[in-house]
Amino acid sequence: MSADAGRAAEQVARQSYGKLIAFLAARSRDVPAAEDALSEALASALRVWPERGIPDKPDAWLLVAARRNLMQSARHRTVEANAETTISLALEEAEERMNEAGNSVFPDERLKLLFACTHPAIDSSVHTALMLQTVLGIEATTIARAFVVSPQAISQRLVRAKVKIRDAGIPFTVPRPALPERLAAVLSAIYAAYGLGWDGLDGEEAHQSLAAEAIWLGRALLSVLPDEPEAMGLLSLMLHCEARRNARRSGEGRYVPLDEQDTVLWNAKMIAEADALLRKAGGFERFGPFQCQAAIQSVHAARRLSGSTDWQALTTLYAALLVMKPTLGARVAEGAVIGRASSAAEGLIRLDRIDPRAIATYQPYWAVRAFLLARAGDNPAAADAYVTAIGLSDSPAVRAFLADRLGESRRTIAS
Repeated sequence: MSADAGRAAEQVARQSYGKLIAFLAARSRDVPAAEDALSEALASALRVWPERGIPDKPDAWLLVAARRNLMQSARHRTVEANAETTISLALEEAEERMNEAGNSVFPDERLKLLFACTHPAIDSSVHTALMLQTVLGIEATTIARAFVVSPQAISQRLVRAKVKIRDAGIPFTVPRPALPERLAAVLSAIYAAYGLGWDGLDGEEAHQSLAAEAIWLGRALLSVLPDEPEAMGLLSLMLHCEARRNARRSGEGRYVPLDEQDTVLWNAKMIAEADALLRKAGGFERFGPFQCQAAIQSVHAARRLSGSTDWQALTTLYAALLVMKPTLGARVAEGAVIGRASSAAEGLIRLDRIDPRAIATYQPYWAVRAFLLARAGDNPAAADAYVTAIGLSDSPAVRAFLADRLGESRRTIAS
């Protein structure tokens, strides 16, 4: 029973953490206090559930427990009486809802929390990290790896940002109309969450579930902003990527690159929805970076029907993307595409224009460089690049794939 209770608490924490935090924080206006209250509720669950059994509605149990913890914390702090009354009245709703027979549903306030995290009062450099932690419960160490900063530094920034939300009285609302800079930050955070879920394909269940959560958030955002083409572009982009999930690994679990994937394994229904969203977004004549990235994935998806990839179209789209959003990933991907559309030498020229300091620990750069060097016939340099790419990869499947390519280069050198 103890093991079952532990697994149940872990599952609820993974699946409902952001929803619970958002519900509590939207009413208390205090993200750190909501996090502390929920943490105590989870600890209580681990003590109580093994003895009394796992409740029928574990997320409701945690919400009520966290609500009580918030109230106790408020009473022990020196706060104005009216502030405590506001907290009490607002959070009373939670317990009333949970006590209603057969009702296990409470409002999902995560979109409100996402927009609170992008308020102008919050340092823009921490927007995405803040949203990833508060809304999706991603640990600071994971965020630090994704943003290539120290866990201590990111933790300090996150704490300061959460205190700012409380002290500045930042509202928990979805602004109408959505301000472009705040919407861009929300879109980026949702896609970052999807990226973490995408990268967690090698058995990290907690990360894999992030992909589904990100797609849900993308749909929820579009439901409240139905005329926003970039929201359509983001959802289209994620659906195009998700449609290929079953083809990314062979039956033996080996990594399969995009241009070698069996298109029969792609989800045709998901691709159709993604393309429909992209067409609808195009009708607004406000082409943005997420629509551009979705269009890139749509070109790849067209191989399912044509049997080939239009590399020239991809070259054009990446040129447009770099004008709008010249990220490191886009620049590396452009080099790879030009290497296929034109020549490996041209692709390498593009890669050589990137600041060496930016790519020192960027694994995709070294993998693409190794591939293009091998295509250009420089197998010794390709072998060196493959060794670097292998050392920078966190994925066992990707490391095995690159090791095979490394072996091919070394065999060519030996012959």
